[in-house]
Amino acid sequence: MDVVYSSGVLVIQHLQNHYREYHDFLNFMSTVGDPRNIFSVYFPLWFHLSHTVRTKMIWVAVFGDWFNLIFKWILFGHWPYWWVQETHFYHNDSLPHLEQFNITCETGPGSPSGHAMGSACVWYVMITSALNFTRPTSDTSVQSFQRLATMFRLLRSCLWMAVWVIQISVCLSRVFIATHFPHQVILGVLAGMLVAEVFHHIPSIHTASLKVYLQTNVFLSSSAVCLYLLLKLLDIDLLWSIPKAKKWCVNPDWIHLDTTPFAGLVRNLGALFGLGCAVNSEMFIQSCKGKNGNKTSFKLMCVTATLTSLQLYDLIKIPTRTEVLFYMLSFCKSASVPLGVVALIPYCVHLLIGDEDRKLD
Repeated sequence: MDVVYSSGVLVIQHLQNHYREYHDFLNFMSTVGDPRNIFSVYFPLWFHLSHTVRTKMIWVAVFGDWFNLIFKWILFGHWPYWWVQETHFYHNDSLPHLEQFNITCETGPGSPSGHAMGSACVWYVMITSALNFTRPTSDTSVQSFQRLATMFRLLRSCLWMAVWVIQISVCLSRVFIATHFPHQVILGVLAGMLVAEVFHHIPSIHTASLKVYLQTNVFLSSSAVCLYLLLKLLDIDLLWSIPKAKKWCVNPDWIHLDTTPFAGLVRNLGALFGLGCAVNSEMFIQSCKGKNGNKTSFKLMCVTATLTSLQLYDLIKIPTRTEVLFYMLSFCKSASVPLGVVALIPYCVHLLIGDEDRKLD
């Protein structure tokens, strides 16, 4: 693997030396690929466009991140910024220099890339869903169908081209900031698209009961904890990457607790739990499945209120003094996001529109 890692270091150095002026853009693309944006940006936008897409998006994001955690624990991938400091591949006088940034020092294992995998998951879901909405049907005339089919093929090519531009940009950004080696982001993209494609063939998630959501949560959490404890009994520390990150990060303030392996697991379990409670709640049934559910004004008001609320909600920072308290509060905060997006905010908008309708009557 040293040869693969050293080749990746050369790519990182090339990007940092020749594309430094694109730092702001690459930093932004790294933010675009952040899995946390799935719940705070992509999910709220798509929820009111298609309830089917919003359900699939959360399930794909949660399982994608869970698989990412398992892969990280199995593959033991290094991060570039600490590998160059600890490897014996180089001579002391030829140790390569890799610049670090404020988002470089993540603490989990490096392979596969969580940003690349999460971004691939959600964009694959969004694009395939958008294409399904615009796919021409055969109930039109032959001439119209051929014209629509040509437009559809053009649209499909443009959308997939845009997706690959975004994915390549996200991957380059992760490599540029010395957070991942090139092979780690490539593996992340492939794994993410595979997870999304698998859930495309599991329609039962759209009608899952609260019991199914709870059982899934128990399975994901217990399997991850059991794997961690099993390997710990074999004297394999799955948190080996955290001390390395703390040791080799040039700025201790860049080490964040929310980048640890269990932080992502807790965040995703909370989101799935919150979605299960929301879609099986009376507020969701009365608002999104009621008479106002198909109104354009209702959807626009919900999207505006949701995005505004989530941006303000994101300003609330969870205390990081103790890990247990941080994980508990992170679970609650993550669960409250889909509860607000799916049930609480639409219900409030439903009551507001309902009051206006009664005034008109």
